[in-house]
Amino acid sequence: MNPAELPATTLSRRSLLLGGAALGGSFLLSGCIGGSQTPAASSAPSDTATTLTLQSSLSDPKPKAALDSIVKGYTKYPTTLNTVAIEQFRAQLPTYLTSANPPDVLTWYAGSVARDYASKGLLLDLSDMWTGDGACAKFSAPLKALSSDESGKQIFVPTSYYWWSIFYRKSAFEEWGVQPPTSWDEFMTLLDTLKGKGIAPLTNGTGSTPWMASGWFDYLDLRINGAAFHRDLLAGKHSFDSAEVRKVMDTYATLVPYFDPKGRSYSWQEAATPLVNKKAGMYLIGAFVTQAFPASAVKDVDFFSVPAIDPAIPSAEEAPTDGYFASAKSKNVTGAKDLLSYLASPAQQQAYIEGSGSSNLPTSPDVDSSKFSPLVLKGIKLLQETKEITQFFNRDSSDALQTTADTALTKFLDKPRDVAKILKDWQTAAQQVWNS
Repeated sequence: MNPAELPATTLSRRSLLLGGAALGGSFLLSGCIGGSQTPAASSAPSDTATTLTLQSSLSDPKPKAALDSIVKGYTKYPTTLNTVAIEQFRAQLPTYLTSANPPDVLTWYAGSVARDYASKGLLLDLSDMWTGDGACAKFSAPLKALSSDESGKQIFVPTSYYWWSIFYRKSAFEEWGVQPPTSWDEFMTLLDTLKGKGIAPLTNGTGSTPWMASGWFDYLDLRINGAAFHRDLLAGKHSFDSAEVRKVMDTYATLVPYFDPKGRSYSWQEAATPLVNKKAGMYLIGAFVTQAFPASAVKDVDFFSVPAIDPAIPSAEEAPTDGYFASAKSKNVTGAKDLLSYLASPAQQQAYIEGSGSSNLPTSPDVDSSKFSPLVLKGIKLLQETKEITQFFNRDSSDALQTTADTALTKFLDKPRDVAKILKDWQTAAQQVWNS
């Protein structure tokens, strides 16, 4: 389902990531699949089993059909594709991986979730796929880091991702006589300029989609404290009630006067409307924002990365990343890696993105980009050149921790002067999640 079709009162970050959105070129947001089985033909005995099972959470019709077609085209090992709805998949994932006869390959997310399962010895070491002529050898260094466990072994194969940035309308900036900023000081000056013209400098939908408040928190933490600190913070190795986080919130507070005050009642889609109508200047959001624009206006959309605050901090970008991992208990390790190599290949990445109607970007640098829009090409360049890739608050932590962020950050947006108590309460709530 397209996220624009979901009621604002029921739209969650998860449901958004399962929807679709037009970006120009041949890309729309990736979705998820629902419960069927599709065997792929052929033979090639290896290890202790000749067959493979691919367990998928991609249950929306178009992504499901795209992966179904791709699996049917895989002929080296007979492969069964099992598809279940995403919430069922999420609930059963620990059981899949700990069972005596687990699926060989599974869809899911890079980052903290994969690392957590790897720390329990449940995921296959895929490091050989990232070296030499391996299927992932040409993937970027940030993707490799995102796909690695705590020991440095690769345990994930990323096949698509999308980017977050500050989006704006080129024609609006031209009408207002302003330029995209190249530094934090220029960004703050731009906010003042737009506010002086009677324009809401920033829009943000934190009403029925409160997770949107985490976008600015994530980026400010990345720009002030760096990606390593951010990951450790979300893993419980630092306190939300710390000097480092207080510095992030102090900077966040300087932005609050520039937000459209109606944003506290908007969903993310509703918050896009003033951007579309040139009543607001900018929006920090994922590339799926383009679905809020009329098709004729998509070419007018552009973006810039959140400017550096501390030049000594390496660049980092939020890029929620999807792909596959394999069970450490697979009875056909050779086959599992061969299937992963097939799924990660440029041809199959392109086939899935086009077949599913996905705006996600390919992770392979060898995918044919001739049909991509200039906006998509710019997004690819951004992610290929950044030093670090994180995902989003809940993907770098958990859905349970996201709930604590939603509570803390929306309280902060309403009463930024209460930041000390808010951070103390946030740490208490977060500690309960980490201890559970």
